[in-house]
Amino acid sequence: MNEQEIIDITNKVFEESFEIEKERLKPEAHIFTDLGLDSLDIVDLVAELQKSFGVSIRNEEKVRDIRTLQDVYGFISAIKKDNE
Repeated sequence: MNEQEIIDITNKVFEESFEIEKERLKPEAHIFTDLGLDSLDIVDLVAELQKSFGVSIRNEEKVRDIRTLQDVYGFISAIKKDNE
């Protein structure tokens, strides 16, 4: 899976699960302040990303460092590489 596929799938999760407009989904967008997610939304986000990518995220400590969409892309990319 290449980086663009990760970006596309992640953005689709944000669009469909949180009804965020595509135009707002920029790599530098802060998940909480720019996109309006809260701590409860993060639980849903993790579940949707796990389902979309077929990975397990819950036991990953690095998930706590995610602040921007770019952080999400990099995080998923690292997990996918670890699982190859």
